[in-house]
Amino acid sequence: MGQALPKPALRPMLPADVPILAAIFVASIEELTGDDYSEAQQIAWAGAADDEGKFGARLAKQLTLVATLQGSPVGFASLKGTDCIDMLYVHPAAARQGVATVLCDALEKLAGARGATALTVEASDTAERFFASRGYVAMQRNSVTVGDEWLANTTMKKTLAARDAP
Repeated sequence: MGQALPKPALRPMLPADVPILAAIFVASIEELTGDDYSEAQQIAWAGAADDEGKFGARLAKQLTLVATLQGSPVGFASLKGTDCIDMLYVHPAAARQGVATVLCDALEKLAGARGATALTVEASDTAERFFASRGYVAMQRNSVTVGDEWLANTTMKKTLAARDAP
């Protein structure tokens, strides 16, 4: 019998996490999005982590969770405001091991606890299938300029389950 994979643990982002989260961001883009985006698009997209100070400040302004396996960060996700998933990235070595699912489950619960009735996400073409499998519905296609490149994504929305009355 195969050995069960360890379940990812979650914790809040710490300032010291910024370099590893930037590395996860870049590795995820470089290794997981090649079927959907050109090399030039990937380079432009990954460039958002070139300035770690700015990248870290963006994450610090949001509710950012870090997923760890055996104590090492392997992914992260951030909630912008109460109702928008801004970032969800998993290191390629930990892809398809439930990390994104654990992160998304947590953000959905936290958003609901903060009063959100729905969550939106600007899903990359690579991530669109993941979000659709979780009940997110495509609302519109977008083209965004990143550096000198145009990248397509899809605005998706999921209605959150109503919270039980106390």
